[in-house]
Amino acid sequence: MVYEITDTSNVLALFEKWEETLIWSCLQGIMGKIYTDDSNKPTAAMAIIGDFTFFAGKPNIELVSYKPVWCTQTFMIMVPQNEHWESLITQFYGEKAKIVSRYAIKKEPHIFNKEKLEKAVASLPEQYVLSMIDERLYQMCKTEVWSADLVSQFSSYEKYHELGIGIVICKDNLIVSGASSYSRYQEGIEIEIDTKKEYRRKGLAYVCGAKLILECLERNLYPSWDAQNKGSVALAEKLGYHYSHTYTAIEIWNY
Repeated sequence: MVYEITDTSNVLALFEKWEETLIWSCLQGIMGKIYTDDSNKPTAAMAIIGDFTFFAGKPNIELVSYKPVWCTQTFMIMVPQNEHWESLITQFYGEKAKIVSRYAIKKEPHIFNKEKLEKAVASLPEQYVLSMIDERLYQMCKTEVWSADLVSQFSSYEKYHELGIGIVICKDNLIVSGASSYSRYQEGIEIEIDTKKEYRRKGLAYVCGAKLILECLERNLYPSWDAQNKGSVALAEKLGYHYSHTYTAIEIWNY
């Protein structure tokens, strides 16, 4: 059996020492959901939030194979706690599963150089306009595939306004780049940065990232960063972050 739980105290030990803010969002009951093999004495658990599922504890095929009815997407990134979970996931999903590397970034609250970040924001060319995401821009983000994840984990603007924070760069009244909260946990956010294909390699993501970090610092929120690829690592390091380690994830297609 698979059980959805709201009291996460029984699974804290299973996710212990896993410095992943998406998991923290689930454990804190802010966003996402937690499922276990036993509601009272769980030995295995999974945290689902957005396009990510994290597996912890004793490998369990029921959890690996379980897809909640509310989870309608066809793509999922599964993160195993160890090689035993990895083996179980790849065996179950077969050709649907693709093993990839992702890159963890250190969480260091006091490493940001505000003066450098402010200079980055000021370097934005005049033809572009930098704005905080309001209701109009929230709705605009949702209209295109490339920008949807800037706000996709917040079901309404009211929810985004309550928990989210983000900025976009516009040109000719159209969004061309943005940085926002993919998710929220008590102490901070997980950063999402996206740029429209034809506007990449122009430094726009750097400006957006710098502005979002500054806004987070003003609000006493930590801007957590997890990198999908080495380009994302390079951008993070340019903004002041430091690489921590590489870890294994499994992309599930036609989920």
